[in-house]
Amino acid sequence: MIDKDNLKIAKNESLPLLPLRDVILFPRVPTSIFVGRDKSVKSVKFAKDNDKEVILVCQKTISEDYPSIDEIHSVGIKAEVLEYTQLTDSTFKLLVDGICRVKINSIIEQDEVSFVDFDDLKSTFEENEKLVFSIKDLITKFDNFYELRNDSKDKSEKVNLSEFTNLEEIADCVAYTIPIGIKAQQELLEELDLQVRIDKLILHIDQLIQVTLIDEKIRLTVKKQIEKNQKEYYLNEKLKAVQKELGKVNPDINDLDSLKNKIDSTKLSKSTSEKINQEFNKLKATPSMSSEASIIKSYIEWILKLPWGKQNTLNDDLTKASKILNSHHSGLKEVKERILEHLAVQKRIKNQTPQILCLVGPPGVGKTSLGKSIAEATNREFARVSLGGVRDESEIRGHRRTYIGSMPGTIIQKIVRSKSENPVILLDEIDKMGMDNRGDPASALLEVLDPGQNTAFNDHYLEIDYDLSKVMFICTANTYNIPEPLLDRMEIIYLPSYSDSEKVKIVEKYIAPKQIKKHGLKDKELHISPNAILEIARFYTKEAGVRNIERFISKICRKTVRQILKGKYKTVVVTSKNLHAYLGVRKYSEDDKNTQSQVGQIHGLAWTQYGGQLLTIEAIAYEGKGKHILTGKLGDTMKESIITSISLIKSMAQYFNLEIDKISNKDIHVHVPEGATPKDGPSAGVAMCCVIASALSHKKIDSNLAITGEVTLTGNILPIGGLKEKLIAAQRNGITRVLIPMGNKKDLEEISNQIKKNMLIIPVKTIKEVFTSVFV
Repeated sequence: MIDKDNLKIAKNESLPLLPLRDVILFPRVPTSIFVGRDKSVKSVKFAKDNDKEVILVCQKTISEDYPSIDEIHSVGIKAEVLEYTQLTDSTFKLLVDGICRVKINSIIEQDEVSFVDFDDLKSTFEENEKLVFSIKDLITKFDNFYELRNDSKDKSEKVNLSEFTNLEEIADCVAYTIPIGIKAQQELLEELDLQVRIDKLILHIDQLIQVTLIDEKIRLTVKKQIEKNQKEYYLNEKLKAVQKELGKVNPDINDLDSLKNKIDSTKLSKSTSEKINQEFNKLKATPSMSSEASIIKSYIEWILKLPWGKQNTLNDDLTKASKILNSHHSGLKEVKERILEHLAVQKRIKNQTPQILCLVGPPGVGKTSLGKSIAEATNREFARVSLGGVRDESEIRGHRRTYIGSMPGTIIQKIVRSKSENPVILLDEIDKMGMDNRGDPASALLEVLDPGQNTAFNDHYLEIDYDLSKVMFICTANTYNIPEPLLDRMEIIYLPSYSDSEKVKIVEKYIAPKQIKKHGLKDKELHISPNAILEIARFYTKEAGVRNIERFISKICRKTVRQILKGKYKTVVVTSKNLHAYLGVRKYSEDDKNTQSQVGQIHGLAWTQYGGQLLTIEAIAYEGKGKHILTGKLGDTMKESIITSISLIKSMAQYFNLEIDKISNKDIHVHVPEGATPKDGPSAGVAMCCVIASALSHKKIDSNLAITGEVTLTGNILPIGGLKEKLIAAQRNGITRVLIPMGNKKDLEEISNQIKKNMLIIPVKTIKEVFTSVFV
């Protein structure tokens, strides 16, 4: 507003008024204006005819044609009209040049012309260093602002402030030029203190520069994105054109028409069809370059990739299937019979739901490879899912689409890759799954492996029901450490350890020919004798299966190839005598077996993940205070078996002609050699009882006898597991008699005669029957 205290006024005669709409003019800034209102045209004609100047002032109210003194600003400018151009009878174009600021006192109407009573206003300033510095700063900032706004325009349009010599002229030119709005310009017009006016202009320009920089950043970002989108669109269109010319046009998922054709041509269920069409309509309404469009396309693609209605024609030729299974695997009679039974039922009943099989057995016995053979025998596609270490439920059921990078679970992915609704999917190492805060994958498998529920399996990503009942699921595990609800849904088939003779047969028939061919050898160039294979199984490996044996056969093949290439041999024969030249010294020795009958020493039989093992148990009794000393890194179950055995023997003191008082005062030390190896389990209970009885009664135990079984406090013998592996260990160590629980007698039917050959197996029911056979 006007500072009346510093106002310097010079009286003037009245001049015609030209009210302006939405524009502020400044002194010393030539400007073109257009005049069209009746009173304004009459004012212009009066000024022209009388060589008069005019008063230019901005209206407060734009819509008013004939503003009063209250409807115009109190400060305007006095201007000289340099040029008059009459455009029409009622419109003039004027070139005016402001002379000075004026204060309007009143409006006088005379002869239909509005005259203004006014006073001239003069700026106040002191030309000092501060003012000079401020002017230079204003010019610099104005130039910077102009460069930012006009970087792509003709530089000849730029206003060169350095050509001005009058300080007021510089300030007024800047005030008129910069886009700060009518209100701010009117305030600058009314400000008579030049220093204050310049400071306000600098502040306005700083704000404009900040806004311009932000606008420029946004403009460049938008421009870059538009250029990227245009480039992608251009390249996609060009690629389509090239493919069309080459005659290799493939349906493009980006082409909505092509995608719609895929949807219409795929045999989908009613609910799935409704879902996918709903997503397709959403896709059409979504901008093609947005991330949401990409997510929807990917979702539709996954649904269309599923093998809707596509199935392999299953093999129902039992003879052919039997040949395939026998050509890949030796033994495994029960498993092969179960597969053939399934094919037989399938031949009778079409679309039969496959049973869920679970192959349980130690490592290396052929569980995984058996799954491939089953797929080949039944003419199904094969897919393997490794579950070892899986802790996230989403690995099975997929991730929700709300997550970045989400996709279907492993089950759906394997079905998509197999391109068939009825593949064999092997769920490997199902007993190695874990659980944490991301969920329990074993619980997610309950729906997958339940024939009553998997007809409508719902993956979290797809959110549609998919029928898994045609899939043949085969699970593998090393132990029965599987959640009970999951175990209940599967048919368990146990794959026992291989005997030495079975290992020799497998190597001769399958492994050796495979490795010989793999290493580029001919059948006549390498021969490995059965005795050499047997020695590898006994002294170079310690396992239930044949995985490590295959590694040693591979090693022999590599050395053979090198010898033949050197010209050293044309044919290599590997026997037990020269085996060490290929494999080095033996890794293992025979189990330590005492050859003489002794007091306080017995052979037990143990099951390990490597197969059966002969377990030597020792005991001594000496005068003391009735303490029990147990060594050999024994587990809690085995310790409890020893305590049970001591109590049982005390109750049978009369059987051994022992006095109970003397027994109670003796310390008993039980030790199982190989103290660094942890040992546990109840099946050594009978052996512990016998060795303690021997130590107390000083009776010798037959060195050619081994024993297994769990003993109760009443002297009954309970059945155990791993009988085949234990009998193999007994045979390997030259044991001639083996005592087993009566409850395991039925298991002898499933053990080959080759294992039972030259070995007397005696089933026993009570501890007294054991004592009659154990002591010499």
